[in-house]
Amino acid sequence: MAGYTCVQCLQVLRQGARASAPQSRLLSLTRRRAMPPLIRSFGTQNKPLSPNEAKPKHVHGQSCCAPKATPAQRSVHTETGPSIIRPAMRPTNLFHSFTNSPAQDIRRRAEYIKQNAFCPHPDHQQTRAPISPNDPEPPAHSHFECPDCGIPVYCSEGHWMDDFEAHLEICDTLRQINEDDHDLHSGRFFHEFDYPGPQDDNFVINMSNWDTYLYTREFSAINDDRSMRQVTRMLTYPQTIGSVLHELSPYSVRSNGRLTPEGLKSMSGIPPLLPPPPKSGESTDMKGLRVKAPPVRIFILGARAESSLPRDVWLQLQYMYPRALLHLIFIGPESMANRDAEFPLPERTPENPFGGIVEDRLGGQMKITTYVDYFHTMNKAQYFGPFDPYLDCFMLFHPGLGHPASSHEWEETLPQLLETKVPILCTGYTQWDMERDIKWVGEKCAGEFDVLLEPGENIFRSLRWDLNDQDPHDISCGNWGLWAFRGKRYEASFVKDE
Repeated sequence: MAGYTCVQCLQVLRQGARASAPQSRLLSLTRRRAMPPLIRSFGTQNKPLSPNEAKPKHVHGQSCCAPKATPAQRSVHTETGPSIIRPAMRPTNLFHSFTNSPAQDIRRRAEYIKQNAFCPHPDHQQTRAPISPNDPEPPAHSHFECPDCGIPVYCSEGHWMDDFEAHLEICDTLRQINEDDHDLHSGRFFHEFDYPGPQDDNFVINMSNWDTYLYTREFSAINDDRSMRQVTRMLTYPQTIGSVLHELSPYSVRSNGRLTPEGLKSMSGIPPLLPPPPKSGESTDMKGLRVKAPPVRIFILGARAESSLPRDVWLQLQYMYPRALLHLIFIGPESMANRDAEFPLPERTPENPFGGIVEDRLGGQMKITTYVDYFHTMNKAQYFGPFDPYLDCFMLFHPGLGHPASSHEWEETLPQLLETKVPILCTGYTQWDMERDIKWVGEKCAGEFDVLLEPGENIFRSLRWDLNDQDPHDISCGNWGLWAFRGKRYEASFVKDE
């Protein structure tokens, strides 16, 4: 050590070693409180240094013989160190403007909004070519952040003040989105994501609302509204499916009666298969073998973010039906988004012609298969046929059937879905988004489908609001609306000739 230490530091170390406590005490002190300066770590607080020994050749908090930090190291310490980021985002201090956010991902999101979002002020709503200097201004990007919500919403402070009444309608919701996003980057322990496992068959699940469901499923107590919003953001996907297919569905005639007579006919076959059947002495030996019902196939078309959810989230659907066999099939060109660790995709072979990714180690009762392709392409090859109207179900999460940018992708798929006579569940971001999809289906397939579930708000929608980065004033929540339909059935009746 003497070859790497200056003379003055050696003198200080020797004197500190003589005047200090025993070695064991020194080790316990240094382990309990690690202090960077060599002088302070060996303890000379009780003995003042002489003027020759305490000459200011030592930088504050650093030994004179210690290596100096490089600019890169200093930048890493100041930008990403826990002393800067984590204390700034505590549960009581989660509000930060997007541009000055302690989280780098949110700062990048602010830059994206400023480059792609446009100012919603009426002066920018141009409908014709300008013919005079008093005509509306050309569109401008949103660069000004509202001090109340911290999100870039207008191009300038003047337009923000001029249109403040319109912005005030959603300002509180935007601030809530801001705090929820910072909460995800705060580094706290998310106890609400500790999901329960299987429960006893004798327990009945109450699906009247989120509170009764979480209580009867024995989730940990969630007393914070923000934690409730975070957990429902992911659980809304499996619970939306389970709330419709369960025999105690909150949409049945016994509750609000949103299920139509055709819906009762179409859904009557699936619920008896999902609740646990009576125990019949089944075991693992030859005498205990029993015939089981075939698996219930749930086709999730146009899968995007829902396919990358943690598998513990989807297992909550399996725990609602302990002895039923479930097969989730994600289909869509974006079904492998946010799953880069699983690339490259498997090769397409005669045994696996569409390159399906199979996950069959999910508790023994659930299986998940993912296909990066369109449903109409696979259906033409009769890959999934034949379909059983009482064992299969289609699920469309925010499909955008009537959206101008995505409706062309469903024109070939929709007729094939109606031909299967299988229930089709569909959700929407908002009421307007859901009504736009219903209108598009009515125009494309008028008279060829029956409504199974009347359109309305989803009881198990996400309680957290989301922000559209290309239009900050466009806010929505996951699976807000829910409705169901299927292809029309034509029943033939025989009439005896007189």
